[in-house]
Amino acid sequence: MKVLVIGGDGYCGWATALYLSNRGYEVAILDSLVRRHWDLELCVETLTPIAPIQQRLQRWQDLTGKKIDLFIGDINNYDFLIKSLRQFQPDAIVHFGEQRSAPFSMIDREHAVLTQTNNVVGNLNILYAMKDEFPEAHLVKLGTMGEYGTPNIDIEEGYITIEHNGRKDTLPYPKMPGSYYHCSKVHDSTNIHFACRIWGLRATDLNQGVVYGVLTDETGMDELLINRLDYDGVFGTALNRFCIQAAIGHPLTVYGSGGQTRAFLDIRDTVRCVELAIANPAQAGEFRVFNQFTELFSVGSLAEKVREAGAALGLKVEVDHLDNPRVEKEEHYFNAKNTNLLDLGLQPHLLSDSLLDSLLNFATKYQHRVDKSQILPKVSWHRK
Repeated sequence: MKVLVIGGDGYCGWATALYLSNRGYEVAILDSLVRRHWDLELCVETLTPIAPIQQRLQRWQDLTGKKIDLFIGDINNYDFLIKSLRQFQPDAIVHFGEQRSAPFSMIDREHAVLTQTNNVVGNLNILYAMKDEFPEAHLVKLGTMGEYGTPNIDIEEGYITIEHNGRKDTLPYPKMPGSYYHCSKVHDSTNIHFACRIWGLRATDLNQGVVYGVLTDETGMDELLINRLDYDGVFGTALNRFCIQAAIGHPLTVYGSGGQTRAFLDIRDTVRCVELAIANPAQAGEFRVFNQFTELFSVGSLAEKVREAGAALGLKVEVDHLDNPRVEKEEHYFNAKNTNLLDLGLQPHLLSDSLLDSLLNFATKYQHRVDKSQILPKVSWHRK
């Protein structure tokens, strides 16, 4: 099977491309490399050193004998997109190619517009390319659990059955996004659902939780294949930030009370979930939604887990509560379903089994690369 990984130079995309290649899929990466440009714009670097994409792919081929094709360009450029698709002729399109940071989208008007234009228009271009020339291809699209927000009812997988005034229907689950980035993901889901209904396309939306970890079997083969570990206040997750802070002796920066609860999964489960979706494709006209996560944690409980794991390494870790730069509920109900991928055969890795090997050990090894000026939040949701 031929799989095009859009956004294959990024965190999830890189690990997925190597994993699928290693599993015998014929893989190509399509990427504009804009994520590297945004690092330069923000004057930040991933903790782990990332080689140029061409060098990474050559090393992969040297190690495994497997070639991954590369298309460098922007999916907002429809001519480039359709020419790349014609050349590669994919059976499945894995779409990671979006601006994925909530804080980035909230920096100012320009970054909100950039996020929505990049994400929504790029996704629409893919849908039109599929309609016009690749109607049998299967779109596997990275969504986010952040589309749902924090409702006071259980979160179903994409759809909810409602009875109202004596009538009953199954409808898309209500969305309550928490940033302009998350809004763009909601728009994507609406557009994909519409395209499946009217054009008969097939698509799977993977509403992913927060991903953690550096190591997969493939990225661990060689230093040149290493994956990103972002810790800054714009692209870094709370868990990544805590691990880097523990390594350098900085108090863990919990926003607000720390009761914010989110869904999480290991990067090794991300790549497996994508393969499960590809190997079990949606039907023509079907828009499936899988909630892609394995565990639920509050921010405060994450800090405590890092503190405990740090103590096992001889690190003295303290926890500090900061004023929350985001506008969000800090104490709330959160119970989400995630049975579809488990039913397809996902065997989850747990945070307790990977916190040291795939996070804290890397944070300690590369602590000399930490820019301490990037530790604290720099973007606020609040109206000034």
